[in-house]
Amino acid sequence: MSLLDPRPSPVLESAVLESVLLPTALPPLPAALPPPAGPGPGRPQLWLVATAAHEETAARYAPLVLGPAELARAEEFRRPTDRATYLCAHVGLRRVLGNHLGVAPRTVSVARAPCPGCGEPHGRPVLPDGPLHFSLSHCEGLSLIAVAATPVGVDVEPVPDARTLLEAADVVHPLEAAELAALAPALRPAAFARVWTRKEAYLKGLGIGLGADPSTEYVGAGPAPAAPGGWLLADIAVPSGHRAAVAVRRDEAGGTGPD
Repeated sequence: MSLLDPRPSPVLESAVLESVLLPTALPPLPAALPPPAGPGPGRPQLWLVATAAHEETAARYAPLVLGPAELARAEEFRRPTDRATYLCAHVGLRRVLGNHLGVAPRTVSVARAPCPGCGEPHGRPVLPDGPLHFSLSHCEGLSLIAVAATPVGVDVEPVPDARTLLEAADVVHPLEAAELAALAPALRPAAFARVWTRKEAYLKGLGIGLGADPSTEYVGAGPAPAAPGGWLLADIAVPSGHRAAVAVRRDEAGGTGPD
């Protein structure tokens, strides 16, 4: 199966996730999205947005799709490549959510849930009174969108260089540090990116983000992630030079379902 396979992402089992999930490539505008099947229990939908494929049309449609705050935020980016990725990611998110809700992308209303740590309204983004949960992540040239029936977090990052790896050594769990140290030096940057994206996906799903200490949770540096209690965790197949992961909350019965 190709990375850009148009079929839906594989199902996440209720107890154990597939080790690597394949996202669906979001078609550039003005192409219509297929009718949404709806994310069922254990079935988040993952969309890959390549900036190079969307840059031209996203810039053209952004004034018709995004709100004033998002357009103003895009203008704050100094680097054109960062601005382009932001526009592609947020236009793509509005399209995906609008498709699920059966409304025009511009009319999608996004709010912030209360932070689990302090209760202030800067937690994970949510749809007010909506049945869907979603998450968005982007780095230069690439974005990922996840839609699920329960709280979800997604993260994509470039594989860091050796210097960045040294500077970020204190963000991993002691067991993860030992796993990374046991690898050949050439393999450590990609393994660290795997650890980091798993952690950030989980923390975004919680709604805390980097407000929590990422070194306290163990997610593993090996091929199979170790999901924190109450969550499902999987890596996502993305283009070379990047790593990505998704975390989905389980319900008390051990599956996933609406809040």
